Amino acid sequence: MIAVPTRTASAFAGREERTWQTTPTPVPSTPRGGKGGLRVRRGQALPSDLFEAPQLRWAVIGCGGIANEMAQSLALAGRKFVAVQNRTHAKAVAFAERWGFERVYETPEQLYADPDVDAIYISTPHNTHIGFMRGALAAGKHVLCEKSITLNSEELDEAIKLADEHHVELVDATTILHMPLYRGIIARAMAGDFGKLNLATLNFGSYKPYDPENHFFSRNRAGGAMLEIGVYPVTLARLFMVSQPVDVISICNACETGVDVTSGIVMRNAEMQMATITMSLHSKQPKRAMLSFEDCYIEIMNYPRADHATITWTADNRREEVHLGEEAYALCYEVADLERAVAGDEIEHSMLAYTVDNMQIMTQLRRQWGVTYPEEEGLA
Repeated sequence: MIAVPTRTASAFAGREERTWQTTPTPVPSTPRGGKGGLRVRRGQALPSDLFEAPQLRWAVIGCGGIANEMAQSLALAGRKFVAVQNRTHAKAVAFAERWGFERVYETPEQLYADPDVDAIYISTPHNTHIGFMRGALAAGKHVLCEKSITLNSEELDEAIKLADEHHVELVDATTILHMPLYRGIIARAMAGDFGKLNLATLNFGSYKPYDPENHFFSRNRAGGAMLEIGVYPVTLARLFMVSQPVDVISICNACETGVDVTSGIVMRNAEMQMATITMSLHSKQPKRAMLSFEDCYIEIMNYPRADHATITWTADNRREEVHLGEEAYALCYEVADLERAVAGDEIEHSMLAYTVDNMQIMTQLRRQWGVTYPEEEGLA
């Protein structure tokens, strides 16, 4: 059974307007983005069940590539940001002009003070996330933060505490937490369709030419494979394991700047479910997940934004093709899930507990490898 990690439930305590569950909470059995499992093809209108909660007024901090993708995704739904702030003001002005809105702020503090902003999408480099979250959450703004949501568990704990204190929602924009495909497969796993999960095997590799000044390899910019791409296989493995891994072993190759480039990881939980992860920033490999259950194995290619999986049933080698959601709407699902959380959806709110577990794994691994960043000096 897929469960919200009970040992993180205390992080959500203290909100008077809700009763937080410490027992397993299921993911939605009917994912948004195509009721009944029907795939939504590109070029068609957005599915009517994608945005179900009241619409919020969104601003963005940062206007790089992923922010432009988000603006484009909002445009698919006939929506747009209402305000932007960026370190380079001229780029923020150009961003606002491109996407058809007017409010451009010189400083994040000016944005936080805007009473006509309900939620902020943080799309800056991950070593800046905690600084922006401190200001936004303390100002009473809901936050959707890009991956990696923080550098480490200590920063994430601080952000969650701030969200609790100011009664706002904090949502991790790691795409795997929001795509309908994974939720649909998890719902079937919870129903017992596949038998017990025994082993998850995940690969994620990109080839980035080595450049010590590039953010992928820069220690001063919190580079390295773990925070850049490792969040995807770690998150996917954890979603399908019934509890947090208790045994984690690994080996890592670092580059001359001191950040991790290639690694192999094996994780096992108390239920004896195992996951193996291979990832690299300097060696191209398929983005492939293989989930091996008692009765079948499930192959997912091109995660994290996958909308298709193949189930092979071991009894007769029969293949079943599963299509849920649409890759083109990946960022729309993230926005929709935050708005659902704000509207009181307990499932969407509780998904942050997986982020807590994932960050603990990633923090533990980097410290085992001796990969740290300037912002972490003084931490254990």
